[in-house]
Amino acid sequence: MRVVIAGAHGQIARRLGRLLSGRGDTVAGIVRNPDHRADLEADGVEPAVLDLEQASVDDVAAVVSGADAVVFAAGAGPGSGIGRKATVDRDAALLLADAAERAGVRPYLLVSSMGVEQARQGTPRGMDPVFAAYLQAKLAAEDRILPRPALDTTIVRPGALTDDPGTGRVTLAHGIERGEVPRDDVAAVLVAMLDAGTSNEVVELTAGDTPIAEAVAALP
Repeated sequence: MRVVIAGAHGQIARRLGRLLSGRGDTVAGIVRNPDHRADLEADGVEPAVLDLEQASVDDVAAVVSGADAVVFAAGAGPGSGIGRKATVDRDAALLLADAAERAGVRPYLLVSSMGVEQARQGTPRGMDPVFAAYLQAKLAAEDRILPRPALDTTIVRPGALTDDPGTGRVTLAHGIERGEVPRDDVAAVLVAMLDAGTSNEVVELTAGDTPIAEAVAALP
């Protein structure tokens, strides 16, 4: 399997890249910073240096051409302002979707965030405006990618991310209670979804008691 990961130097993305390359899959990782090439190469991932805030659809389509799936794991990051939530968390996700369509790659995994539904009601009182913009950007990406008939889209909304070692057990469903989840387990769930061909789902993900393979297999 050949998988292209956008935002490949992120913490979940690097875990995902190592899992896939470690079992023999081919992985290409889109990164903006050329200084990150060496890290990806050490992970067994082919770096593709491309700024998703500046790239064209054709630029990205050239990278994803021939892939079996794409994964959007990019994010503007906690130190960025409101503007980059729109240009990265929303617009770059849409750009990857456009490129996947153009290249004929159907499976699309979008790493979103638990809590995005709050954005449908506007900004909750007292919420940090930058975090509110992040949720709004993620929700806008979800709402404009999931309905696309040319893509088989799965949206994964992890809870609060931790660096605890993965347990291999999760809760994976729509409408679950908020909670934490190790980044290790998020990456492992993404691998299981790629293998299962999960599509057209929106699921929340937290730590839990169900083995990952069983949790993914139980999705409708």
